[in-house]
Parts: sequence; C-alpha cells; structure tokens
Amino acid sequence: MSSDSQFSQLHKSLITFDGVCGLCNGFVLFFIDYDSGDRYRFVSQQSPLGQRLLKEVGAPDSLDTIVLIRGKKYYTHSTAILRIFQHLDGLWPLLSYLQFIPTFLRDGIYRWVARNRYLWFGKIDRCQMPTPAMGARFLE
Repeated sequence: MSSDSQFSQLHKSLITFDGVCGLCNGFVLFFIDYDSGDRYRFVSQQSPLGQRLLKEVGAPDSLDTIVLIRGKKYYTHSTAILRIFQHLDGLWPLLSYLQFIPTFLRDGIYRWVARNRYLWFGKIDRCQMPTPAMGARFLE
C-alpha cells in the first residue's frame, strides 16, 4: 500500500514538523496528549515521506513552519497551530479564536519564535523511542 493511500485511508490530518527542533517535538508530544479523538498523524519534514507529502500539496519546503495538511489543503505558521488547537481536548480549542487577530501580527510572532527556537529550546540529536501507541501516530 502506498503511503498516499495509507494516509488517505486514515482520514486524519497530518502535521509535518522539524524533527530536530526541541520546541517542535515538544508540541508534537503535547498534541498527542490532548488529541483523544486521534485526529492527527505526524511526520518529520526531513523524512523522505514528509518531503514528498509537502510537495504533493504544494506546501513550502521550509523548516521554519509546522504544516498542517488536511486533504489537499495545507496551513502554515500560526494558522496551522490555531487550527490544530481547534480539535484538542479541554479548553485548548478556545485558542483557535485567536485567528481573528490579523495574520501578519500572528505570523510575525510565530516567525520570531521560529528564528530563535534552536537557541531557546535546542536541537534533538536522537529521536525519543515512542511507545507502541504513540508510534502508531507517526507515518515514518
């Protein structure tokens, strides 16, 4: 089964992330913890599958943004994060209302954090071994 048909059969949203970024990996673990609806799957942007999926939807090949892929649509920067929060457990969906703040302001803050993320949160040189349940959430 190709990765495309595997992903489409899951009927999930896909989050691509910088696999060596400490902040990005922390967000992935956070999203898994608050996604009891099992809506999201994850793939590193550095992986061959991540690169191919980004290319297929026309998303930017940039480690400076997390990318949320839903079907053939994709979202980047603050819009991706806020749309992810929309479907998490607890009060986190309330953050999605921040989408009413103009994108240029939200993305300005997002880009500032992205530029400094390695300095503030470091790089990961080894992947954490996921539990079997967590491992099922990653496509590659």
